[in-house]
Amino acid sequence: MKKKMLLVAMIAALSFQAGAAVPDKVADAPLKPQIGQTQAAVLASRVLTKLHYKAAPLDDAMSEKIFDRYFKSLDSEKLFFTQADLNQYAIVRTRLDDAINGENLSVPFAIFNLYQTRLRDRIAYARDLVKTGKFEFASEESYQFDREKAEWVKNDAEMKDLWRKRVKNEWLRLKLAGKDDKSIRETLDKRYENYLSPSRQPTSEDAFQIFMNAYAMSIEPHTNYLGPRAADNFDIAMRLSLEGIGCVLQSRDDYVVVREVVPGSPAGLSGKIKVGDRIVAVAKDEKTPLTEVLGWRLDDVVALIRGPKDSTVKLEIIPADAGPDGKHAFVSLVRQKISMEEQSAKKTIYEVKDGNTKRRVGVISLPTFYQDFEARRKGDKDFKSATRDVERLLVELKKDKVDNLLIDLRNNGGGSLNEAVELTGLFIDKGPVVMQRSADKKVEIESDTRAGMTWDGPMGVLINRGSASASEIFAAAIQDYGRGVIIGEPSFGKGTVQTLFSLDRFAQDDKVRYGEVKFTIAQFFRINGGTTQLRGVTPDLKLPTMTDSDSFGESSYDNALPWTQITPAPFIPAGDLKEIIPVLDKKHTARIAKDKDFQYLAEDIALVNKQRKENSISLNEAVRRKEREQQEARAKLREARLLAAPGADDPILLPDPKDALNKAISAKPASGKTAPVPKVAGVKGALRSDDGLQGAERSLAAELEAEKQAKAAKDVLLNEAVHILADEVALLKTDTRMAARVLPYAQPATAGK
Repeated sequence: MKKKMLLVAMIAALSFQAGAAVPDKVADAPLKPQIGQTQAAVLASRVLTKLHYKAAPLDDAMSEKIFDRYFKSLDSEKLFFTQADLNQYAIVRTRLDDAINGENLSVPFAIFNLYQTRLRDRIAYARDLVKTGKFEFASEESYQFDREKAEWVKNDAEMKDLWRKRVKNEWLRLKLAGKDDKSIRETLDKRYENYLSPSRQPTSEDAFQIFMNAYAMSIEPHTNYLGPRAADNFDIAMRLSLEGIGCVLQSRDDYVVVREVVPGSPAGLSGKIKVGDRIVAVAKDEKTPLTEVLGWRLDDVVALIRGPKDSTVKLEIIPADAGPDGKHAFVSLVRQKISMEEQSAKKTIYEVKDGNTKRRVGVISLPTFYQDFEARRKGDKDFKSATRDVERLLVELKKDKVDNLLIDLRNNGGGSLNEAVELTGLFIDKGPVVMQRSADKKVEIESDTRAGMTWDGPMGVLINRGSASASEIFAAAIQDYGRGVIIGEPSFGKGTVQTLFSLDRFAQDDKVRYGEVKFTIAQFFRINGGTTQLRGVTPDLKLPTMTDSDSFGESSYDNALPWTQITPAPFIPAGDLKEIIPVLDKKHTARIAKDKDFQYLAEDIALVNKQRKENSISLNEAVRRKEREQQEARAKLREARLLAAPGADDPILLPDPKDALNKAISAKPASGKTAPVPKVAGVKGALRSDDGLQGAERSLAAELEAEKQAKAAKDVLLNEAVHILADEVALLKTDTRMAARVLPYAQPATAGK
């Protein structure tokens, strides 16, 4: 890839004025393009039109796509703009390419400012409705709750009726949850007021990024523009570390609240920062005075708190157990490198009864394929890596004498391609892992070159619709090699490779940052010649799912690359699972047929699919109350079962001694008070009991307790995957001939005990 690009001559500036196309007034303080953004737009367009795998010219046809996607990005549920708003901008439908090339972004920003105006208009109308509170719930009205595929409403009159139904529905939800009119009015008015809170106010970088993403994603779904701050956050997510104090923060009303304190971090070791503390002022170093951050955007506060390792940050906080007028505390902390261990690979061990025998199945959960690219480039021998972490866990699981291994990749959206290849190498003895085809049709094979296997025993991979990209590369390679059983649901279907291109290399001034472009440079193919693109990885053993493939997954995108195939790579399968999979499937089917958890799950899936298809909710109180009573009855049954002690046939989670200390520390909230036990809304896998509230409207203590309950609740699908692998162990240990075909490379002791 070229390191630098020559800039082509700029197209003439726009010949029309944005104001001529904007009859409506915009915001009192409209956003405008900032220094460097018009240049960043041009630079990004040069990258995308020259280097993209599916390179497309920035012309009138692309402008029309950008136009539609920009409005949809701003208002995906079609709750703010009307068709009349879109019509007034029809004149610029084919001119957004000129806006980019001519370095005149006045029109995109005018559209964004109109969106802000419409947002304020709709919220003001909603608050007026809340103040009057004159709703009747006896008529046969309904509300369409998912409007992504709906038509734009024609005018303001239709929009007001839509918002009347929206507010009526939210009022009814709170009423059914037992709230009186006064409480409902206060809750909803505060909710809508918070939509306009200073902490939610967009910046020029937000507006520019949304517009540029509308352009980038009009080419292909996985191409994005990352503004300077977004680029920094992407880098942090990949290396799983940052330099700071070790607090997870959250906006609640106008406060920035400590949601979590990372053990072993400066904040954790100090003992002076507690969950629930509110940060009201920050001094980024010892020489700078405190800056009040009340009402600030969360990302602005985070940026102020982060800083170079070994530097000092000073915080002014209101302790969690103090009221708004309580005594403030001042805390100085020295920033250090913080590892985001929550996103690192983790292991657990489950024990399954098989007659008089107990089978041990080790589970490694991998949330993302992370790697600290910069540390690796610099030769740091301890660089953060998903493969290195998994390899260490495999060594531990061997010592724990597990019989089988499950790699849990559910909701793992991918990450480093290199990590996917190296991770596969832990389970095969050299060979191709994935093929890449570039825009010029040249095919390259990415291979594992390290001899031997870290784990040569039986294994399985658990996937779902949220398993994408690098997860699919790994799962597909394991499947093609016959190395392990793939369990779950068809994966996302993202079969493309992206790279990052920093636009800052063109900056003439260190103070100006242009951001980065993440764009598709290749398509990857399985070693069998097929691709995961669009179709994903099909599991050998399927588990039920509530996912809607029409709204989530590669097939839901209107401009996704098609499925195709190329010549297979030469490889030697590591095993043959064709004989054992039908047997495992038969045992699996028989088990879930009499499993109450799966019966509940089937009922819930049928209900969700019915609601999804109807896409409408009644605004009649009698109808809704009956529906709620039915849901509460279902919820109680599920809650009791999901939170109950494991049954005789359930896999038993073996305790990890290393977790004992952390559990003791986190046994109680920071205040020392017992948090209220949440309803079933917090329990993983259960239907929600609707309390009518949103996010931060619930107490932080209850929210955290609910999450804790959810983590502790029975994971029905994981349990079944563990059962399947326990069945495999039993089959392999009783049928040595089958074992020789499934694991021909394994040590005799592995298959013949």
